[in-house]
Amino acid sequence: MKPSALIFFLILSAGLASGVLLPPVMAAQPNVPTFWSPHERIAKPDISKLQRLRFLTSVDFPPFNFIDSSGRLAGYNIDLARAICDELAISDICQIEAMPWNELGDKLKAGEGEAIIAGLEPTAENRTEFAFSRPYLGLPARFVTQRTAVLSEPLNRNLKGKRTGVITGTAHEAMLRSYFPDAGIIGYAQKDQLLNDLKAGKLDAAFGDGMTLSFWLDGKASEGCCAFSGGPYLGPQFLGEGMTIAVAGNNPQLAKAFDYTLKALEEKGVMAELYLRYFPVSFY
Repeated sequence: MKPSALIFFLILSAGLASGVLLPPVMAAQPNVPTFWSPHERIAKPDISKLQRLRFLTSVDFPPFNFIDSSGRLAGYNIDLARAICDELAISDICQIEAMPWNELGDKLKAGEGEAIIAGLEPTAENRTEFAFSRPYLGLPARFVTQRTAVLSEPLNRNLKGKRTGVITGTAHEAMLRSYFPDAGIIGYAQKDQLLNDLKAGKLDAAFGDGMTLSFWLDGKASEGCCAFSGGPYLGPQFLGEGMTIAVAGNNPQLAKAFDYTLKALEEKGVMAELYLRYFPVSFY
């Protein structure tokens, strides 16, 4: 297998392993991620004995959960929790409570909530204490280049010798060095300096978190200089499995109920609407 084919096999395999279906290469913008096979069937859950569904979240993870300008709890995760309750027809017993991040796990284990929707990672350690839904959003890595110098795939070949900036000591640096070893990798300590150098033409590309880069592209700081090139690149071994909902370890049935509901919301277009609402520049 040619090196270029191997790279994309690894990336595609990583994406499939995480349950993410990559959008077609020629799909019209904006690309909206899908996380469920249309052929997969999940049994409708029996939640008749559920007396309360309290989602626990934090207020310091925008755009997923934060306090808006009117002082109300808002964000992607908050709207998703409400959509889940609507889909399950249990809005009358649903609650959302915000608290400091470091209290979420203990509150859930103490029975003061039924689910955490705040980006708690389903690591091997966390899986010893909690059960998790399937991912509802992955956070891929992306390359950004100047609009006048967009790079085409295969980037593992077309990046050879190109000045490619990345924040040192991060999972994205490890991913870049693993998947794109022939790039001319330049490490940065500060994101602002990295992006300023890209904008000034001192770099051919920058590599990092696609969501963060999408907000930069859509903001004033970029001055419309740049665009995504290639990707998205998914690698659970570097970037984790994605956004999931955590429940108590002794309640895996609730996690399965969330799986059923998340698939239903995707099929109805609700997940796409949420994605486009909070991410006007798609990072897929």
